[in-house]
Amino acid sequence: MDLSEDKRAIKFWSEDDRPREKLMLKGRHALSDSELLAILLGSGSRRQSALELARDILASYGGDINLLGRASIAELSRFPGIGQVKAVSIQAALELAQRRKIEGGRRQVIKSSQDAYDTLKARFTDLSHEEFWVLYLNQANKIILEKQISKGGLSGTVADPRIIFKTGLECGCSGLILAHNHPSSSLKPSQADLDLTRKLSLAARNLDMRVLDHLIFTQQGFVSFADEGWL
Repeated sequence: MDLSEDKRAIKFWSEDDRPREKLMLKGRHALSDSELLAILLGSGSRRQSALELARDILASYGGDINLLGRASIAELSRFPGIGQVKAVSIQAALELAQRRKIEGGRRQVIKSSQDAYDTLKARFTDLSHEEFWVLYLNQANKIILEKQISKGGLSGTVADPRIIFKTGLECGCSGLILAHNHPSSSLKPSQADLDLTRKLSLAARNLDMRVLDHLIFTQQGFVSFADEGWL
């Protein structure tokens, strides 16, 4: 092995510059995104250290961890030095971070569309397809259940009213908040969105329930049917 290449390996760096040692000495908050990613990688390629590889990976996604979170195993495996095992490790770590956000953002009582958005936004982060979720609430607007109703493609997903209300009856809810995302980033509801909301609102009243809101999520924000007067 060429001596200059050998000296680039992390083991030859000062302890203060090595990601693992730096984390132990200074704590995880002292590390950059690329340093944290390098720890996950564990090793680099013949030409790059783990840290250099981590920097290249992040740079290819514009330094945006959210974009990295959308990367498939096949995409990640295209980087020299990244096989399926490392790609899976990256996805697993990012999924754990995502679930932590979900737990941290969960609210027990929903008082506004913003509360509903904060509760569900992590569910829709990084999605390139549509999903439909429902928050089931009791009479005090306390969350009983969060449930994914359907998962679709780029242009739509089917929300089956039978599944929605069967779950509502089983958990004894009084109110429902509907939510789905638009991968296109458009906050404008389609005619199908409006028709479905009216259909579900009418059916809910016949079952002594209420559709309290319907939120459309994008990566940039959300729109509330209740706030806009569309219910």
